[in-house]
Amino acid sequence: MLNINNNAAHLKRDILVHMTNLQLEGKLVEELDALPRLLFPDGKEPIRCCIYHDREVIRMRIIARLGFSLEEADINRSLGSFAAEALQREKPTWPILTVLDDACNACVKTQYLVTDACQACLARPCKMNCPKNAIDITNGRAHINKDLCINCGLCMKNCPYTAIIRIPVPCEEACPVGAITKDENGKETIDYHKCIFCGKCMSNCPFGAMMDKSQLVDVLKHIMEGKKKVHALYAPSIAAQFKARPGQLEAALSECGFNRVWEVAIGADITADKEAVEFEERMEKGDKLMTTSCCPAYVRAVQKHVPDLLDCVSDTETPMHYTAELAKKADPDCITVFIGPCLAKRREGMDDDKVDYVLSVEEMGALFMAKNIEIAETTPEPENIIPTASGRNFAVTGGVANAVKVRLNDQSILRPAVINGLDKKGMLQLAMYGKMKAGIVPYKEDSPNLVEVMACEGGCIGGPSVITNPRIAQVQLKKYVEAGASDKI
Repeated sequence: MLNINNNAAHLKRDILVHMTNLQLEGKLVEELDALPRLLFPDGKEPIRCCIYHDREVIRMRIIARLGFSLEEADINRSLGSFAAEALQREKPTWPILTVLDDACNACVKTQYLVTDACQACLARPCKMNCPKNAIDITNGRAHINKDLCINCGLCMKNCPYTAIIRIPVPCEEACPVGAITKDENGKETIDYHKCIFCGKCMSNCPFGAMMDKSQLVDVLKHIMEGKKKVHALYAPSIAAQFKARPGQLEAALSECGFNRVWEVAIGADITADKEAVEFEERMEKGDKLMTTSCCPAYVRAVQKHVPDLLDCVSDTETPMHYTAELAKKADPDCITVFIGPCLAKRREGMDDDKVDYVLSVEEMGALFMAKNIEIAETTPEPENIIPTASGRNFAVTGGVANAVKVRLNDQSILRPAVINGLDKKGMLQLAMYGKMKAGIVPYKEDSPNLVEVMACEGGCIGGPSVITNPRIAQVQLKKYVEAGASDKI
């Protein structure tokens, strides 16, 4: 994952803030076409070949931020016409990702490259250990024959000068399921039949070419119209993104225009309660393995890539669903808006009739900036329902398994394990559990019987749309967890 402090992330934020300001001022349709020139004025040093190309790329980024797929949109239309259409839209459109071809650098295929640090040494371990004889030493330097090279990396591992480097394709490298490949023009495309919507391509692309389609315009429309109450449902991980005391995030969201604010940790408590009961029932009837279900990227990974594990996934719904259910029960006509750091939740929201919209923490942060809201300076609102500490701790790896554990009548029956991130290594771990379920790999008496899977390393605080360094977020989350209600052990 790229360091979150990068120019692509800053540009994304600037676009969202400017668009939000225009919408709040009622000028989105009339003045949006001027935004590319505002962000890239005359005289600014271009990123691409020229300032005009940069402005065109910004135009397309804005179209995606309005919620449209660039693969299908007529990009010759005015931005104002796109904005007008977005304001008339009744619900978000599929798919939730879009690829900006003009921003994609068409990175060269993953390969190994010999640098000037090569000494053409006598030992020549690179050449001696190459299984395909793809390395020659000429003119005092090693050279790799790309037609023979199989990208095994043995040359790089054996070079004593670290003179051989690996040049990756970041989005392809980050995708754990091989859903991203090049088309005939060298541009990246997404196979949505394989994609698990983990968002790793989006957070790893240095050119910001992998883009999520924003729903912020839609949410602001409902808030500004005031025809229906709009309820905000914020994930535990969101509390870790802002330096706020309990109640201050609620106050900030109310100031943004949300009519009611719900902690999704309340739904996490319901999920943990139900998963604990389900786990006990499964073990009692002889099941050997159950996995948690609150990470939708993991659930989709099982559905698409490890079907042997399908029977092991908990039948319990996610915290987002249960919280949205509470909101709809309180006001059946309300608009529910989940706020989190996760792309997969946006996919889950499209399949859940209790969830109307899903905003990223990036979008929420942009709204706070547009409205000049300093969360740390808000007067805390009283908390109507205080979730448990374990419910709030769902945001970190191990938190879900622990929440189930503290609710078991007999904790000695639990043998938990965690897959901390669904990268390629994590998918291999998942496949191993699938083979265990299928009987290909033997199941031992001390094998785990509850497996928690987090698609993001570190948990939700490491999601693809976070705006705070995960280590700092973990410190902030700890304060938030400690302010939670006691768990009955």
